[in-house]
Order: sequence, then C-alpha cells, then structure tokens
Amino acid sequence: MNKLSRILVLAVAIVASFYFFTTHGRLQPASQIGSWISRPAHVELTEAAAPQNFDNDEQNNISVYRRVLPSVVSVAARTVQFDFFYGEVPQEGLGSGFIVDREGHILTNYHVVENARQIEVTTSDKKKYRASVVGLDKVDDLAVIQIQGPSLQPATLGDSRALEVGQKVYAIGNPFGLAGSMTRGIISSLRPVRGPSGVLLDEAIQTDAAVNPGNSGGPLLNSRGDVIGINSFILSPAGQSAGLGFAIPINVAKAVISDLISYGTVRRPSLGVRTLPIGPELADQMGLAADYGVLILQVIPGSGAERAGLRGGSEAAYLGNVQIMIGGDLIVAIDGKEIQDQQDLQHVMNGHR
Repeated sequence: MNKLSRILVLAVAIVASFYFFTTHGRLQPASQIGSWISRPAHVELTEAAAPQNFDNDEQNNISVYRRVLPSVVSVAARTVQFDFFYGEVPQEGLGSGFIVDREGHILTNYHVVENARQIEVTTSDKKKYRASVVGLDKVDDLAVIQIQGPSLQPATLGDSRALEVGQKVYAIGNPFGLAGSMTRGIISSLRPVRGPSGVLLDEAIQTDAAVNPGNSGGPLLNSRGDVIGINSFILSPAGQSAGLGFAIPINVAKAVISDLISYGTVRRPSLGVRTLPIGPELADQMGLAADYGVLILQVIPGSGAERAGLRGGSEAAYLGNVQIMIGGDLIVAIDGKEIQDQQDLQHVMNGHR
C-alpha cells in the first residue's frame, strides 16, 4: 500500500468514526430512558418534627430588628450635576436615616442630603413622604430633615460615652437600595479618623458590621436596640464593605440636634484665640513652664478669651520662615482635660454651648 492509499484509508476511518458518534453515540432523550424512574402518588420528604426554636442570640437579633425597624427610613436625595455636553443632569443618591421624635424629625448624614433639590423618605411600611431640610452640620457630617406623617415611631437614643471594643452592634439601613437590611458585628475600635470629605471624627466608632453605600445616616445599635452611633462612611479600595465601617457617636449628635432643629445650624463656642501646639523642643527654646499645650499667639478683640483676661504674644519671632508672636499664655488644660493641640482645644470647647 502506497502512501496515498494509507492517507485515504485514514481519512475514511476518521469520517466513519465521526458519523458513528454523531448519529448513534448521542445521549438518549429523557423520555427514552429505562423504566427505573418512579412516579409515586405521594412524595415522602424528611421534615422537621416541630417548628424551629430560636436560641437566645437569634431571639435578641429578631427583637432588636422588630423594635427598631419602624424608626429607620430610606432617604433618596435628588441633586443636579452639570455636565459639559448635556448641561444640568439630575442624579439621585440613596442613604438612610432614623426618626428621632413624633414631630417627624429624622437624623441622617450631611453628605446624604448635601445640595439636594428634592428629598423623598420611605418608611418601613413602604409609605413615601416629601422631606424638608431643617438643619445642616457639615463639621460633624450631620443633618436633620423632617416629614409629616401619622404614628411615627422614634428610635431610642443611647449613650456613647461608655462603649467598649468587642461590644456587639447592629446596623440597619438601606445598602444598595435594599431597604430594611440588618447586619451584625462588634465595635472594632474607638479612634480618631478623617472621613473621605475631610471631616475629622475625634471618637469614631469603628465596626466590622457590614456597612455599604446606602447605609450612611442609618443607626448603629447596641444589643438593646438603642442608637449609639450614626453610620457615616467606610474605608475600602473596592467602595463596599471590607470590615472597616465608621459611625459618628450618638452623643455628638445629641449635643447639636437642638441647635439644628431650632436654628438650622450649630452655634459652636470659640475662645477667640490663634494658637500654636507646643512640644518639648519648642518649650525648651522658649523657656516655657511646660513642655506641652497650645501657646496663644493672638487674642481676638471682643472675644471670650479677651474678656477672661487671656493674653496673646507680644514679641515677634520666626518659626522657620513664618513669623509668630511669642510671650503669650500657654494653655495646658481646660476643665481638667489636658490640651496637646488645637484638636484637643476644639473638642473640649464643643462640650460647651
């Protein structure tokens, strides 16, 4: 057999094999399979002998959810963004909030309703209300809006002064528009942190409870269902939960909510001073009595500091290339609380009216 004949025989064998497997080797339809399939008149299933009993932990989860859900709302804020090609383009942002009184005041985040032209609130019973902005506080990322509706159920505000790392917490809100979603975790840390908008939270509550876009403004709850924080933002390279959620302590909100409702803004106290934080090296160079605190460079005329007799600097000096005035008073503590820098000073002042 020559080479050409062998090639022809091989080709015929391949074609014959392909024909056999594509015509006779195909799977048979289900209707042609053998008679081993049974079709009984009654299907026997293995079912639980009794209704499910929830353990104590599950019962507490359910109790917290049922108690707080009627107070939690979804917030849809419509804004208008300018596009170079299309001009003004309407956009809608989603967030959460919770009712704080029977007058319909709702606490949420400033960034949820920032620049909103129209705000729509949806309660847990699917009723929709047009909301109005009552007060805004960009510094603390807080806002109060209001709706008018019957039988509104306010949330119970807790106390965030005695929180502990490891404490169980719950978050209820509107993640990705999925209203009424609850997640659970613990307090991971209590720390100062700066949010995406640059807002500094002195005592932010860090939690590993899943918090996603849409949870902003919703409540962070303790195991009794009391609000201990307002979910504000997450730290995540993917833009969604990575176990690093942060909430504003509820005591921060309680300190300003009366001003927000009564005046629409927060009346923050101020000493009326310009200061410079002092460390051991600067204290040694200036011959100061303490190696920490804030040095008063200037006292604003007519301010509380001037009325109290605090003094600013009287002698010009240079700190690098910046001229400062030295010789003023050094603040080391207020109300018994040590002052290390301007943040400490502002934090103590915010505790006053």
